[in-house]
Amino acid sequence: MTEELSKTFAPDALDDLCINTIRFLAVDAVQKANSGHPGMPMGAAPMAYVLWTRFLKHNPANTGWFDRDRFVLSAGHGSMLLYALLHLTGYDLPLAEIERFRQWGSMTPGHPEREVKPGIETTTGPLGQGFGNAVGMAIAEAWLAARYNRPNFDLINHFTYCVVGDGDLMEGVASEAASLAGHLRLGKLICLYDDNRITLAAGTDLAFTEDRAARFAAYGWHVQTVDKGNDLVAIHAALEAAQAETGRPSIILVRTHIGYGSPNLQDTFEAHGSPLGAEEVRLTKERLGWPVEPLFYVPEAALRHFRRAVESGRQTESIWNERLAQYTREFPEAGAELCRVMSAELPSGWDVETPHFDPTTKGIATRVAAGKVMNAFASRIPQLIGGSADLNSSTHTALKEQGDFQSPALQPGDRQGAVGGVWDYSGRNIHFGVREHGMGAIMNGMAAHGGTIPFGSTFLTFSDYLRPSLRLAALMGLHVIHVFTHDSIGLGEDGPTHQPVEHLAALRAIPNLVVIRPGDANEAAVAWQVALEMNNLPIALILTRQNIPILDRNSCAPAVGLWRGGYILCGLADEIPDLILIATGSELHLAVSAREKLGEEGIRVRVVSLPSWELFDEQPKEYRDQVLPPQVTKRLAIEAGCSQGWHRFIGMEGDIIAVDHFGASAPGEVVMREFGFTVEHVCERALRLLERGTQ
Repeated sequence: MTEELSKTFAPDALDDLCINTIRFLAVDAVQKANSGHPGMPMGAAPMAYVLWTRFLKHNPANTGWFDRDRFVLSAGHGSMLLYALLHLTGYDLPLAEIERFRQWGSMTPGHPEREVKPGIETTTGPLGQGFGNAVGMAIAEAWLAARYNRPNFDLINHFTYCVVGDGDLMEGVASEAASLAGHLRLGKLICLYDDNRITLAAGTDLAFTEDRAARFAAYGWHVQTVDKGNDLVAIHAALEAAQAETGRPSIILVRTHIGYGSPNLQDTFEAHGSPLGAEEVRLTKERLGWPVEPLFYVPEAALRHFRRAVESGRQTESIWNERLAQYTREFPEAGAELCRVMSAELPSGWDVETPHFDPTTKGIATRVAAGKVMNAFASRIPQLIGGSADLNSSTHTALKEQGDFQSPALQPGDRQGAVGGVWDYSGRNIHFGVREHGMGAIMNGMAAHGGTIPFGSTFLTFSDYLRPSLRLAALMGLHVIHVFTHDSIGLGEDGPTHQPVEHLAALRAIPNLVVIRPGDANEAAVAWQVALEMNNLPIALILTRQNIPILDRNSCAPAVGLWRGGYILCGLADEIPDLILIATGSELHLAVSAREKLGEEGIRVRVVSLPSWELFDEQPKEYRDQVLPPQVTKRLAIEAGCSQGWHRFIGMEGDIIAVDHFGASAPGEVVMREFGFTVEHVCERALRLLERGTQ
């Protein structure tokens, strides 16, 4: 502690009053709800208070101000800490909503939810996810600053703060994200570690005894320790030092006490996830000099002190808005682009040169076609930024000539395998490493930050590795684009460990996730258009490793039908067919060829392409019935994945050619043939289906 610091920040009775206000709003809310986690807010209140009143740059009156600091409560079970801070500093969160903690329709759900309350940057609760989100936010800030800041115009210049707990740091997703953050030297990322050494079931001495400080130092982080969680001066000094450290992300290990002030429950796991109990609440208030009644007591002096954030935030944003206006005058092109990306708008004419694939050429894998389309769009959409889990060459997701997102302080070396171009924070190719789960959480943070459209890619079978992050993206309605290639047994020789079977069904089961499995190169082009324009939901593009035919669209419907999720590919809309073949992805061409053969026998066959169940479900019933007439009960679905979910489209009298077992290691065409994905087998099953109705 320096003498200068002690003069600028000498804790007093008002600080204690404010900290206890946070504590007891949390205690009373949990007690009234008879549900929740009081211990964490009680112990972490001092460091949160110092951060929010002396460091956090924010405007409670405008939660969307772009250059605000981002605050992430990764330890989301301590949600009342955040709700108390939001209410006290002047956000639109009335005290009545604090009193309705965890109740139906309240603005204070059990864990912070981004879409429920303005001021909450990201949904947290599943431990470690918020930490990964914070890394993504810091990446977004660094990229936007590198691209748009100019001398004397640091328009993008803010910190990302994250409060993490023991559980967060136990989760593997945090390890993945921390490793990458250290490599990238994200100096604007500052984490406060609520080091209370207690989890839900017991003390950390049972399962978590590693040297956390040494671990983060090994990751390349700036590490500090505050021995006493109530030492406001030490916390203040550590935050100042973290802000001054521009070359490394920072973590501050603050030794706190869960349930601080509770005579019987402090430092016990009983204080973690249950109300203290009426008698213990009374004893705790008496011990800390707090009135037992009324409940939800907010002293006027404390409220006035917290509410200084309203005027301070208004002034800070006003100054920033003036700088933005001047920036736009001096740099009109960059200013217009910055305003557009901040507003999540696509530039005019972004899709005018959408690639078209000629059916007279040889087949092409949809992963390759999608890569060409993505690069065409990326040249016009500067905020499209992302990469892969070390699979660029396989997923075809490298952005050509857009550089690599790396710390300018790093030495490129021979740059073997790099995309090329610039090597700094303005590069748009993120090398996530073999870290699928971390990649998903980081993408969510980038999208939640704003100003970017993040994408990430891996093999479809590894979607399991990032499913929790993908689920949270769907819960928040974040615009993230997942590119999943090697989408079926058709990938071949790598065998059943890499051949997805149940994964399509698993992804389709996630609410609000739009899954698109295009059936040829031109559908892949439209799929990317949909993915970029649909900016309020996550998208999963499911793409082939193997080459598949490019369909002749002169004899089939245009690929733009993909916008509606499903459409009549072959056959007349006003003709009632004898049979409907429904297919997605690489199996679509089998349906088209089978239709031709069956037609030679006088059978009227309609082929329906159904690349996205979610988009199709959004269509009016009239349209869906036009594509799949209810009176046509003879329906055969063809998809190289498990059959789960398909009966909603094929009905009781339909059939499906699917893969309800694991795959095998062999050339892709052999595996597909052996498991029945041939034109001959489709025709055989179709005839068998038709015969059922004549017997």
